[in-house]
Amino acid sequence: MDPTLTLIGALMLVISIVLSPLSSRVGMPVLLIFLVVGMMMGEDGPGGIEFDNFELAFLIANLALGVILLDGGMRTRVETFRVGLRPALVLATLGVGLTAGGAALVAWWVFDLHWLMALLVGAIISSTDAAAVFSLLQGRGLHLNERVSATLEIESGSNDPMAIFLTLLLVTLIGSYEEGALAKGLMMLVQQFGIGTVAGLLGGFAVVQLVNRIRLTPSLYPLLVAAAGIAVFSATNAIGGSGFLAIYLTGVVIGNRHVRMMPMILQVHDGLAWLAQLCLFLMLGLLVNPSDLVPLAGGGLILALALIFVIRPATVLLTLWPFAFNRRELGFISWVGLRGAVPIVLALFPIIADLPDAQLVFHAAFFIVLVSLLVQGTTMAPLARKLKLEVPAGEDPYRRLPLDVPAAGDHELMLFPLRGKNWESPRALGQLRLPDNTAVAGIFRDRKCLQPTRELEVASGDVVAMFATPALLPDLGKALSGRQAPKHLAERAFFGDFVLNGDALLGDVEQVYGIEFDELPPELSLAECFARRTKGHPVVGDKVVLGPVTLVARATDADRVTKVGMKMDS
Repeated sequence: MDPTLTLIGALMLVISIVLSPLSSRVGMPVLLIFLVVGMMMGEDGPGGIEFDNFELAFLIANLALGVILLDGGMRTRVETFRVGLRPALVLATLGVGLTAGGAALVAWWVFDLHWLMALLVGAIISSTDAAAVFSLLQGRGLHLNERVSATLEIESGSNDPMAIFLTLLLVTLIGSYEEGALAKGLMMLVQQFGIGTVAGLLGGFAVVQLVNRIRLTPSLYPLLVAAAGIAVFSATNAIGGSGFLAIYLTGVVIGNRHVRMMPMILQVHDGLAWLAQLCLFLMLGLLVNPSDLVPLAGGGLILALALIFVIRPATVLLTLWPFAFNRRELGFISWVGLRGAVPIVLALFPIIADLPDAQLVFHAAFFIVLVSLLVQGTTMAPLARKLKLEVPAGEDPYRRLPLDVPAAGDHELMLFPLRGKNWESPRALGQLRLPDNTAVAGIFRDRKCLQPTRELEVASGDVVAMFATPALLPDLGKALSGRQAPKHLAERAFFGDFVLNGDALLGDVEQVYGIEFDELPPELSLAECFARRTKGHPVVGDKVVLGPVTLVARATDADRVTKVGMKMDS
C-alpha cells in the first residue's frame, strides 16, 4: 500500500474534524464541510486524487449507512412511536412516492430526459436524511417537541426502503424490460419491508440476549453490538430484505431494552457514527469533480428549489393533514426535507448498471444534495426557533458510567457539574431535593474528592458524583441543573406560574381562579381538553387557548397529560 495514500486519507479526516466547529458557529451543516473537503482533494482540487471506483464506493457507503442507522435506532425511544409512527410511515411510503413523481416531472422538463430516466432521478432524490438534520439541530442546542422530532426520526429510518425499491425497479425497467416487471417490483417492495421488519426485530432481540449473557471486557461490548448489527444488515440483504430497515429496527430494540454497558455502547457508537459519516461524505466528495457540476447547474438549481419550496411542502400537506399537526409543525417538517448521503448512494445504481445518462443522474443527485445542505441546512435551526417548536430540555450528566455488577442492577455512576446562577451561593447537600433511590458518591473540587455529608456545602465549579438509575435522570437533572435557558424557555415563561393536575375539571378551575370557559363544558378535565385538540396524542409543549388563559402540557404519561401549566393574560 502506498504510504502517501494513507497520509492523504488521514490528513483529510484531520482537516474535516478541525473544520467541524464552523458548523455550529455559522450554521453550516457539518456534512457539507466533509463533502467540500472531499471535492477539494479530488481530481479538480489541489489534492489531485483520482478516484472513480464506484463499486468500492458503493460497498463502503452501504456499510457506513448501516453504522449510522444502527446508532440512530439505539437513540430512538419506543415511547415516541405513539405520536410519530403513523405519520412517519405515511411520509416514508406515500410521501416518498409523491416526492419521486413531482421531482420526475421537473427533471423531465429541465434535463429533457426519457420519462423513465426522469422517474429514476425522482426516485433517487426522494429520500430525506434526518440523521443530518439532527446532527445539526443538536449541535445548535435545539430540543424540539416530541411530535415533530419523533416523526422526523422515524421517517428517516424507514423511508430508505421505499426509495431503494423505486430505484431498483426503474433501473431494472430501463436496463432490461420484461413482462411482469411491475408485478415483480411490487413483490420486491413487500419482500423488502416484510423481511426487513422481521429480521430487524429478531436480530435486535438476539443481540440483546447475546450481550446480556456473555461476560466481556467492557470495551468489547460496543464492538460486539456493531459487528452483530452489520451481520443482521448483511444477512437481511442476502435473503432479499431491506438491510437498512433491519439494522435501524435492530438498533431500536437494543436501545429500548435493558442492555449491559449501554451508556458505554452509546458513547462509542456516537464516535463510530461520526467516523462513518466522515468517511462516507469524504469519499462521495472524491467521486465528483466540480467541473462536472457546472453544465447542469441551471437545471439542477431549478429541480432543487422546486423540491425544497414546492414538492416537499405539497407532499407533507397531502400526507399529514389527517394527523394532529398545527401549521407551525407542518411548516417545519416541510422545510426539513434535507437530502444527504442516501440520494448520492442511490445514484450509484445506474452507474453500476451502465445505464444511459447515468453520469448525468449521479451529478444531478450530488448537486441537489449540495443545494439542500446549503439552503435548508443553514436555515433549519433559526426556523425552529422562529416557529417556537422548542421545549425546555432537561440537564444531562457530563458522564455516565455503568456499574457492571449484578447487585447494582440498573444503577450507574453519573457526574453532574454544578454551574450557573443557581449555584453561585453555596448550599448544603442536606438541603438538596434529590429523588429517592439515589445517593451522592462524592464531591470533586480542585482535583480532590470530598466525602459527602449533609453539612458539606457545594457551589458552582464542583462536580457531584451520583449513584442513580436512568429512569431518574429527568428528576436528578432538574435538581442539579444550573443551566440558564433562554428567556422564552425558562420554566415560568414557558409553562406559566400555576401547575395543575391533568385530572382537574374546568369547572373547578373556573371557581378557584374566577375564570369562565364558555366554549367548553365544566365537567371536562384539562387532560381531555388536550386530547380533543391533538386527536388523542398530546406532547409536552402543546397549548390550548381558552379565552384569557393558555394551558400548556407540562408532563405526559402515554397519551394523557398529567401536569398542566397555566398562563393568564396580564
